[in-house]
Amino acid sequence: MILRKRANLKVRTLRATLERTTAALLLVALSGGLWGCGYALVGRGTNIPDDIHNIYLSPFTNQTQRQQLDQFVTEAIANELVKRRRFDVVGELSKADANISGEVVSFGLTPITFDDQGRATEYEISITARVVFKRTDNDQVLWKNDHYLFRETYEADTGVGGFLAQEEDAIRGAAKRFAETMVSDLLEGF
Repeated sequence: MILRKRANLKVRTLRATLERTTAALLLVALSGGLWGCGYALVGRGTNIPDDIHNIYLSPFTNQTQRQQLDQFVTEAIANELVKRRRFDVVGELSKADANISGEVVSFGLTPITFDDQGRATEYEISITARVVFKRTDNDQVLWKNDHYLFRETYEADTGVGGFLAQEEDAIRGAAKRFAETMVSDLLEGF
């Protein structure tokens, strides 16, 4: 009799566990379907016409006091376009289907964290640019942002010397990440 009760209890426990497991799996499957709605892999969606294959990147102009910033940004955008392999970057506007042009309109380097001696240990770099991506055949604007803002922080070495080299490396890094973000926005139409 006791064995029979134990067997019935085990069967009921096993059924309850199986029902809970089935319900949990069903809930996970349904919620997974809901989470996936409306999302796509990065780089798959685009608002750019299919006939755009060759891009000319006009050198950005610099409206800031920071020398070489336009060069860093232009180089970083060119590298990012090549890395993405969505377009061929061409050296002449006449061979391009579209053109990216822009100007760096502001640059900021602001200390945000200080040590006990009052020396800056962390800075924020901000870069603002005007960017236009348009067809070359009819000047139709495909993407435009008149106030494209990018911010990034970097830690400063408070040791003697090397500040300018460290600052330039940080600006180059910020320009690279600026380009990654901008090209993603351009390609995905956000």
